[in-house]
Amino acid sequence: QLQLVESGGGLVQPGGSLRLSCAASGFPLDYYAIGWFRQAPGKEREGVSCISSSDGSTYYADSVKGRFTISRDNAVNTAYLQMNTLKPEDTGVYYCAAGIIGYGTSCRLAALYDNWGQGTQVTVSS
Repeated sequence: QLQLVESGGGLVQPGGSLRLSCAASGFPLDYYAIGWFRQAPGKEREGVSCISSSDGSTYYADSVKGRFTISRDNAVNTAYLQMNTLKPEDTGVYYCAAGIIGYGTSCRLAALYDNWGQGTQVTVSS
């Protein structure tokens, strides 16, 4: 049974950086696509980034493109989200998710994931 635990969130100033980690246990992460999602109070959960398992392709929301980088290290069953040049609009609870997604299928859709972490709070404020 795959379990995911996010860490690395916290309070940062605008322009700062954070690296979120998603540690997996119970099952190898190799065969899973990994997605990062976030949710601000009163807003819908939105996809931030994802990385496929089949070809390693990545996707980024327009709002974070050029600032965030998703990566994975299957050897230690961990995925990461490097967040640079953070803005107040980036504030929210960040969730990682894992799903077995077939080759040729986009990893961007939350409905494709059936394993979710508990979330980690990211607050960007002066």
